[in-house]
Order: sequence, then C-alpha cells, then structure tokens
Amino acid sequence: MSDGPQLATTRADLAAARRAMDEGALDRGAASGPVVLAPTMGALHDGHARLLGAARTLAGPRGSVIVSIFVNPLQFGPNEDLDRYPRTLEADLAICAREGTDLVFAPAAAEMYPGGQPEVTVDPGPAGQRFEGEFRPGFFGGVLTVVLKLLHLTRPAVAVFGQKDAQQLALVRRMVTDLNLDVVIEPVPTVRDADGLATASRNRYLSAADRKVALALPRALRAGQAGAAGGADAVLAAARDVLSGQPALAVDYVALVEPGTFGPAETGPALLVAAARAGTTRLIDNMAVVLPAEGTGDAAHH
Repeated sequence: MSDGPQLATTRADLAAARRAMDEGALDRGAASGPVVLAPTMGALHDGHARLLGAARTLAGPRGSVIVSIFVNPLQFGPNEDLDRYPRTLEADLAICAREGTDLVFAPAAAEMYPGGQPEVTVDPGPAGQRFEGEFRPGFFGGVLTVVLKLLHLTRPAVAVFGQKDAQQLALVRRMVTDLNLDVVIEPVPTVRDADGLATASRNRYLSAADRKVALALPRALRAGQAGAAGGADAVLAAARDVLSGQPALAVDYVALVEPGTFGPAETGPALLVAAARAGTTRLIDNMAVVLPAEGTGDAAHH
C-alpha cells in the first residue's frame, strides 16, 4: 500500500476498480474482508483521519477502504460557500495514503449529476426539517441524495460517518432503514483540537479572534453535560449561560434532542446540539448527555 490509493474520477473508472475488488475477494475466498466507504467532501483534517482509520480497522487486513471526495452542490444553499469551500485533493490523497485507503473516488459535479440538478431526490422527512434542516433549507435532501448515489456506486458493506454531524448520521441511518439499503452505518467519535474545538474543514476560515469566540460552543456543551443530573432544564440553562457570556457568537440554536429522531429529549440518552457563527464561519457541535429518569432532578419540580 506504500504507493497510495488508486484514484478514480469517473463512474466508469470506479465501476472497474470496484469489480477488481470483487474479483480479488473471489480469489481470496472466504478470507476476504468487507468493503468500507468513508464519504467526505475533501479538505481532510484530523477528524477525517480518524474516520479513515476507523474504516481501515473495520475493513481489516483483507477488506478494502473506499474514500469519496466530492463537494456536493446539492447541499449548499444560494448564499453558502460552495465556490469558497476548500478543495485540497493532493493533500487529501496524502492523508488517504497514510491511513491505508485503497481507492479514492473524486468525481466532478458533472460526473455525479450528468443531467444537471436531479429531478428525483431523497426527502429527508420531518427530522430533516428541524435544526440544520430549518437553518439550511434543502440541505439534508442534498446530503441524502448524494449519500444514496455514493452507496449505489461504491456498493460497500459498511459506511462510516462522524458523530459531529449527528443529525446527518441520524438521517442516513433512517434512510438505510426506510429504504432497505444493504449497508451497515458505523458512527465515528468527534475529534477535537487541543483547545476543545471540534475539527471541521471550515475551521480554516476562522481568524485567531474568531476561533477564541468559537470556543464558547464546546465550553457551553461541556457545561450542559456537567449539569445533566439536574434534568433537561438545568442542562439547557447551563449551556445558555456560557453562550450568553460570549455575545460575539451568533447562536442559531441550542437544544436537547433524542439521538434517533432529533425530537425533544426529556429522559435517558440525549444529545445536546448547537450551531453558531463566529465571524462568517458557521459551526455545529454536539455532546452526549444522559438525562435522569422521570421524577428525578429539578425538571420534576415545576
């Protein structure tokens, strides 16, 4: 694997490379491992390296890892940063090589959408209208449509998704269940920089001053997490208290949600989710919280 991954830029190249994987598996017989897909938009960072490493572990020594690198126009709104979104293919390929990727699929938009904007797309349902779906209309339809296409084109047994994009993860799982897709979705934990900020491709837009402002986001989530014993109200109050101390951070939402549906969470395992803008850069983050059972904690004493 020292020569790095094979690069496919067209669907035809991908299909040929994917057939070769199947033929190699036939040669190896029952000892072959699964094909694992890591879908990305490129501009790879430490969080992606963890994603690729997890894919490599799941594939095992005899399986194969496919990484897709595609900045999907369908999930960018009219005023969003599609043209500005970082594209760093050479550096991305080096990271893929280091993490033991076998095949990189890096198509142009015309290759993924040969007829232009597709007419048939995936409707993300009610959970896709909340939170990120509300602030970025059409976003999850674009995400799910491209994920479905990538799953069809790469035919993996397993696909890995980062927990930082928790709503995306929940909706991809829902799509797999509702549309009977033959793939296992494996979540990969969020990676944080030393200062606590969740790694993201957009972080490179943050000035030093913006980054300092942005740090209120993970700090607020940790404060909320620490208040979990007090129930839902205590969690949200603690998180909002930290955020109100950083007026330069423009908060879109902070909420406690049920991890599978993104509906409101009252008891048991929940996610504290938030989105905010530091300067012109929009950040999302979340942390797991376990809320006390009904009848315990402050929430029961209204």
